[in-house]
Amino acid sequence: MLDKIKQLREITGISMAECKKAVEESKGDIDKALDFLHRQGKIKAQKKAERITKTGIIEGYIHPNKKIGVLLELDCETDFVAKNKEFEGLAHELCLQIAAMSPQYIRPEEVPEDFLNSEKEIYKEQLKNSGKPENLIGGIVEGKIKKYCEEISLLTQPFIKDNQKTVQDIINDYILKIGENIAVKRFSIFQI
Repeated sequence: MLDKIKQLREITGISMAECKKAVEESKGDIDKALDFLHRQGKIKAQKKAERITKTGIIEGYIHPNKKIGVLLELDCETDFVAKNKEFEGLAHELCLQIAAMSPQYIRPEEVPEDFLNSEKEIYKEQLKNSGKPENLIGGIVEGKIKKYCEEISLLTQPFIKDNQKTVQDIINDYILKIGENIAVKRFSIFQI
């Protein structure tokens, strides 16, 4: 059992106590232990999300072709964490994500209502002559709007290095590792 705990710690970087709990909960199955830690990470991240992030770092990235650059403000609770290499690494990964996927907003709730209304009209017009029953078009349009908002919002985008997780899932994993709330406050993309 100790070998499995060590293996899980090597994979995740999470504390031995958390790894032990996950291995015990999963009865020694590493895949189930990883799933358990992922679920626990979401729960803990939700609890920590209410805590105030009063410090952080500004991270920058310029693509080697010098045609795109990103500035990101990533906040946490303490200076100690802000100076942590893992936290800095997360900020860099988020800059790469932003450069690659060009999100327009941090979260779907930030997409302006008037913008969504104009998109809805476009989708309705596209579906008008599709032969779909009129009573289903509203649901289809809402589904398309939800998907579109997820695509243009950083936290709900699939993470470029593991498309099985969203960017928020990756942040939650770091919250579990580091033990503090982490929040993307703002970002800017510069593109030629």
